[in-house]
Amino acid sequence: MKKIISIKNVIISLAILILLWQLLFSISNYDKALFPSPLMAFDALIEMIKNGLLLENIKASMYRFAIGYVSSVLIAVLLGVILGRLQSVFKYINPAVQLIRPISPTAWMPFIVLLFGIGDIPAIVIIFIAAFFPVLLSTVSAVGNIDPIYLKVSKNFGIKQPSLTWKVIFPAAFPQIANGIHLALGTAWIFLVAGEMVGAQSGLGYQIIDARNNIRADILLATILVIGIIGILLDGLLKLIENAILKSWGGDE
Repeated sequence: MKKIISIKNVIISLAILILLWQLLFSISNYDKALFPSPLMAFDALIEMIKNGLLLENIKASMYRFAIGYVSSVLIAVLLGVILGRLQSVFKYINPAVQLIRPISPTAWMPFIVLLFGIGDIPAIVIIFIAAFFPVLLSTVSAVGNIDPIYLKVSKNFGIKQPSLTWKVIFPAAFPQIANGIHLALGTAWIFLVAGEMVGAQSGLGYQIIDARNNIRADILLATILVIGIIGILLDGLLKLIENAILKSWGGDE
């Protein structure tokens, strides 16, 4: 079972990062407007909190992320379970999947913006694409690699669909599926920011572009730090959910 990153380790790691940042600031010759100190970024963070800008953009980003990521995972797992059981069909679909999978989700952005315009939907679609293929492929692989003995025993006990999928196939494949879901989380969070830089008028990605346009490097770096912290929190939350599911199915703690 995956271990959850401890708060102590996170604090120590962030402290080291900030110390290195301060050291680079102290020895560099860059203008403070271009490369601010940690204290300047912290002041910018407080400024954004006080004027409500940070909370507003976090809400916008989390709304898009929740819709895009959750819908992508659900559809990819469902489709992956079906194709995992139909390997003879998947061998014809797999070449097309392998062709599309390496294409960066942002490469689709011009078409997405043309089709859906500016707003929430382009970022949601980018997140969906970013999360879809890691989950789909890990699910197909997990289902296809289930020990045949499980299916033979289930047949002997007369277990049929949909109980077979829910009580046998999915629990047996879940650890590998969870790896894909976890990988997709990081990928989706990265591309959320990229999507908001192009196709949105709010959110953390848009805030980075706005800070750049207004030459506010302090806000830019503060936003980057917030994005990283939220990523850590999402990672920890997902591990908690995975551990709870595994525990409910009799997995090791």
